[in-house]
Amino acid sequence: MLVSKMMKQLTTTREERGQAIAQLGNQIQRVDDYLYIVKSQSNNGEYTVYKVDNEWLCDCPDNTYRHLICKHIFAVDFSLSMRNHIEAKVISPINTETITECMYCGSPNIKKYGLRHNKSGDLQRYLCRDCHKKFSYNVGFEKMKHNPQAVTTAIQLYFSGISLRGTVRSLKLMHTEVSHQTVYNWINKYITLMKSYADKITPNVSDTWRADELYVKIAGEPKYLFAMMDDKTRYLIAQEVAETKDQHDARNLLRMSKDLMRTQPAKFITDGLLAYNTAYKAEYCKPQEPKTEHERHITLQGDRNNNKMERLNGEIRDREKTMRGLKKDASTILDGYQIYHNYIRPHEALNGKTPSEACGITVEGENKWITLIQNATKAKVSEE
Repeated sequence: MLVSKMMKQLTTTREERGQAIAQLGNQIQRVDDYLYIVKSQSNNGEYTVYKVDNEWLCDCPDNTYRHLICKHIFAVDFSLSMRNHIEAKVISPINTETITECMYCGSPNIKKYGLRHNKSGDLQRYLCRDCHKKFSYNVGFEKMKHNPQAVTTAIQLYFSGISLRGTVRSLKLMHTEVSHQTVYNWINKYITLMKSYADKITPNVSDTWRADELYVKIAGEPKYLFAMMDDKTRYLIAQEVAETKDQHDARNLLRMSKDLMRTQPAKFITDGLLAYNTAYKAEYCKPQEPKTEHERHITLQGDRNNNKMERLNGEIRDREKTMRGLKKDASTILDGYQIYHNYIRPHEALNGKTPSEACGITVEGENKWITLIQNATKAKVSEE
């Protein structure tokens, strides 16, 4: 009875230690689905945890000689549970027909205050008795002459690959007469708004990231687009435009990715470009921090190819061809494509999910653009 109780206490202790290792971050390196490397907590060594016939084994003394489930196996189990468990983040559309509180201060002490007339129809106006501000609850589309459906249809058409003038022709079928400059103004306004909102959302990305660069033309000048993407979910984490390829300082890309995701990867996959290795050593190999593995010898065939990044590059290339090169203000278009790629466009490789859905972020509503714009506007108003 006493021996059984002691064994149970030891098991609990190893389990707790394994959980602590998994929660430290970057103590566990994934080689593949059946092989993991766990850093020793007492020295600079490491242990190999591997699966044989659906059983996890470890080369540490506890498992090899005592045949106990060691803390390293528990750590891998907890790491897998943490990675597979996706914390749901739901972004829901805002019901503009049942208004119960002020959009500025949140007070329920509001009253109707006449109607506002525009081309898309009449909107009820409200007055808050507490902050004394007037508002019409057309969240995100206040003071717009055209209805939200027309605006978001234009954004959808453009990032689907239709040119500005082609988008204008399509809007005429919806009885919406606008110029191509108006469409661009809509894109510029709402992409800036949504990008600020999206950057505050932390997705559940995997522990393996990929980076690659793409040759593009901006205002007729040759540039390079450096991008970071999550390997498992294909979530486009960060991107930046560089003047050159070989001499570009990629540290900002790695730093920005780490800040946005609030972590750094266990594995970082790139081609052999020296800029990545230099940035990797500066950002992901800092003293007193867990070290990231850098896999930098990509081959055309086999498991070490970079096909996932090449697929993303192809999407951006298709968009660039429609535009005949990016214009001077390329940042808005690239930011917009990042939002389109992550939150709007379903991917066959993800079983019809968007990368954001694969990361546990669900955008609800028939029109996801409207949902994003509404929530981005509400978040901005709250901050002000």
